[in-house]
Parts: sequence; structure tokens; C-alpha cells
Amino acid sequence: MKIIHLTDTHLVGFGTVHGADPAARLAGAVASINAEHGDAAHVIVTGDLTENGEAAAYARFAEEIAKLTMPVHLMLGNHDNPDAFRQIFPTAPCDDTGFTQSAIDTPQGRLLLLDTHLPGSHAGRYCEARRDWLARQLARPGPVMVFMHHPPFDIGIPSLDAIKLQEAEAFHAVLAPHKSRIRHLFFGHVHRALWGTWRGIPYSAMRGLNHQVGLNLTGPADRMLGNFEPPAYGVALITDDQVTVHLHDYADPSPDILL
Repeated sequence: MKIIHLTDTHLVGFGTVHGADPAARLAGAVASINAEHGDAAHVIVTGDLTENGEAAAYARFAEEIAKLTMPVHLMLGNHDNPDAFRQIFPTAPCDDTGFTQSAIDTPQGRLLLLDTHLPGSHAGRYCEARRDWLARQLARPGPVMVFMHHPPFDIGIPSLDAIKLQEAEAFHAVLAPHKSRIRHLFFGHVHRALWGTWRGIPYSAMRGLNHQVGLNLTGPADRMLGNFEPPAYGVALITDDQVTVHLHDYADPSPDILL
């Protein structure tokens, strides 16, 4: 099974973000995914669909993302607005308390798409109601893969660590009894390519499409530096006994060479 992990598209209704055009970046990613990965089972977008959460930006996002030829699943990040999102995507799945989270059954395990949006904050939250939903999902047997916007741990960049998931210990307490069945944790938010393990759970994150966060490991926490490293998306290849995640620099203009 192939899953495309797309994140942090940051669209606006019109104009640019930090001098770049996020709609053009998204259009390029969509064209690349259709041309090179038309066999993907799912495309999952892990939040920050828009820069400012306005309905016009979601409409523009919807126009581009609708061009994908495979199932697409949308999640919310700190730059998103749930009410404006629902105006444009009224049928997007949600849990029994109204949060934008859902479960998808696949031959390689259930995909759990979590809602970590916290209104008025760039940090994330996973409250008791959402944790109860997750606990019920994890109570079902079989392997799972978890998708979320905010990482629940520090990554070593102070400005990002300051806006990670709050209540991370409570979140981990829900996961811990099922750790052996959690095949992978995918997240966005950090605008960087990352791989590692968190308390025994393997994880990965992808670059954003419009702009990236620089590798500034010294801080300060209240000053985030960005850059225009190339946009990318993730290609996850999942078999019964392996999860392999590739980063695809889809905008790289260099030609193929014979090695």
C-alpha cells in the first residue's frame, strides 16, 4: 500500500505568503502525485491547509486538491479555522463530539487521523474528549498508523518545541498500552523532514509546500527563522512487515542521469 503524506500547504484566498505562491506549490504537488503516484491508496494532508483560515483560501485549496485522482483525507492544523473549513468541506468526517478526526480501515491497518487544533494558539491540544475517542479506536484489535498535525514531543528547535502538542503525557498514556501495534506516527507542523522514534514509536514528518523552518537548534524560543528550502511530500510504502517513508523533492528541476 502506498500513502502520500502532504502537509502545511498554507493557501490564501489570493496573493502570496512570505513572497511565495502556495497555490502554485500545491498545484505542482498535485500534478506530481497524479503523474508519479497514481497508484497511491490515499493522500493524507496533515493540517495547515491555509495560512489564515479564511473561506476563500479553503475554496482555492479545494479547487486544487480536487484534481487528485485518489482518495484525499484532510486534517486541521494551528493555522486552520474549523468553521471556515466546514463551509467548504461540509461532509468532511468528524467524531461524535464534532472534532475533525476519523479512522480509515486499510489492508495494512487502521489509519487514525487526529484533530490537534487549539483555537487561538499555534500550540496543539488533545483534550479528554478527543483522547476518549482515540482510546476507543485503539481498543479495536489490529495494527494502526497515527496521523496528527502537532508533534507530541520536542524536536530540538526551541521555537517549534514551544508550540508542540500540549498535554503530551496524557496523550502518550492513551497510546502506551497499544505501542506494539502502532506501526508509525506521521505529523506536520514543523516544516522539516524528520525521522526517529519516540518512546519506541517510529515517526516521520515532511517539509511544507510554501516555506520551511530553518534548522536553528539554539533559539531563542520566541524567534522562528524560515527559508525556502524546496517543497516536498512523503511517499510511504507499507507492507505487512515494513513501513518505508521516502521524501520526494517534486519541484527539483535537475534531469535524471544514468549512474
